[in-house]
Amino acid sequence: MKGSLVSSTGLPAPQGRGGAAPSVAADGQAVPFNAIGGPRLRPIAPSGVRCGKARGCAGAKRSQPPDWSHTHGFLMDPQAELRAKIASGTAVVGIYGLGYVGLPLALAIHARSRYRVIGFDIDQQKIDSLNEGRSYFRHLPSESIARMCASGRFSATSEFQRTREVDVVLMCVPTPLNRYREPDLSYVTNTARSILEYVRPGQLLVLESTTYPGTTRDLLMPIYRQRGLALGRDVFLAYSPEREDPGNAEFETSRIPKIVGGDGEPARDLAVSFYSAFVDKVIPVSSTACAEAVKLTENIFRAVNIALVNELKLIYGAMGIDIWEVIEAAKSKPFGYMPFYPGPGLGGHCIPIDPFYLTWKAREYGISTRFIELAGEINTVMPRVVIERLAEALDRRLGRPLSGSRVLIIGLAYKRNIDDLRESPSLKLIELLQARGATADYHDPYIASIPSTREHAELAGRASVSLASADLAAYDAVLIATDHDGIDYGALVAGAKLVVDTRNVCERSGIAADNVVKA
Repeated sequence: MKGSLVSSTGLPAPQGRGGAAPSVAADGQAVPFNAIGGPRLRPIAPSGVRCGKARGCAGAKRSQPPDWSHTHGFLMDPQAELRAKIASGTAVVGIYGLGYVGLPLALAIHARSRYRVIGFDIDQQKIDSLNEGRSYFRHLPSESIARMCASGRFSATSEFQRTREVDVVLMCVPTPLNRYREPDLSYVTNTARSILEYVRPGQLLVLESTTYPGTTRDLLMPIYRQRGLALGRDVFLAYSPEREDPGNAEFETSRIPKIVGGDGEPARDLAVSFYSAFVDKVIPVSSTACAEAVKLTENIFRAVNIALVNELKLIYGAMGIDIWEVIEAAKSKPFGYMPFYPGPGLGGHCIPIDPFYLTWKAREYGISTRFIELAGEINTVMPRVVIERLAEALDRRLGRPLSGSRVLIIGLAYKRNIDDLRESPSLKLIELLQARGATADYHDPYIASIPSTREHAELAGRASVSLASADLAAYDAVLIATDHDGIDYGALVAGAKLVVDTRNVCERSGIAADNVVKA
């Protein structure tokens, strides 16, 4: 089926990364897959417009964009039509990418509004799971997914041609860094190109993925213009950065204020009206670039302050001063101070990545972001600092080298009580231990086995060790990298020869023992 992201075998279409095989078009020409798994679209004539010759033949005339003002089935005022649908709750919402951002967004829209939601993803397992009412995230219960599906106002699909049904497009796709630590926006651009054929008058197109200022204006606007639609009259572009904090029950999607910037006032006002239906507070800003800058500023603020306390940990540690005690006392000041905490390294999709989006963009303006880059260097080196602290503790406490030692890492997720291991420092810790000749196992109650990842593919398939059956005494050291609740840290300390605690969880749990070392 044209536009489908499912192959003829019924399996998910191969993704564009990693040398995926191309698809074959009707004219026999190979069509490479894009980064989100859909075929990379060629420029095509919009519905009702024909080329002078058969598509794909030599010398075919280039078709002209259609005159949408005469298109049958659309009102003469797409803005008024869309505004009415949003106000009445009859708008259909398309969410592109059903991951840590897209799925909570779908649940929030379903719970707080009357909109119908179509979720788009290339992962057939996710689609099947959702349509059967099952969740694939531990922090989002299956009961919520089942209620959403049973309502008849949600369905998941891999068929991008259903974009024609959608009034509001919400793009929630990854924005990682490439191997050179530069922005990789291929997921954004390829998603936009994959839906381009189906974009029509009367749609609001919103990017939620984190990116550098100017992305909506400089990257997406030229793509959508290829459709022959007038931006700000026929279709409307906006940017509203996601602010998800997976596993944080205190701040669910609808309770987190929403920043909205539009390509002009009509787009901004439509986006504000839309989000106001299911978010408690919507904050409009003057432009899409301003909204893009807001998200980067939030995460750069966190990255810089975490780097500061990580460096203070090293300084105070050399002086024999406990950084955790210092922070606990400092946060008693009721103004002018906000506590941040050290750790084994940064994890998650935001803090380790987002600052580099701005440093890359700043070069275009001849500006060196020395402060931001220095913070990145400090945070990046922290896993190595932890391993050095572990090696020192093994030598001084047990009289043995790191090489040949057995180490059990507690926690694979990048933060407590979730199953999210994106950019987790624990993966780096495992690799560093192995490079030093040690044997590394892990225990994580939320991650039974390590999935395939782009940067740590060799760790895929490794299984979590059960603490109930593990002989802790067989390990030379236990390294606490993530402080999940539900772990009996008292029993852990009692059964281990050496515990290296990067999260201060032992002291917070009231455990004082000679075999516990902070790192």
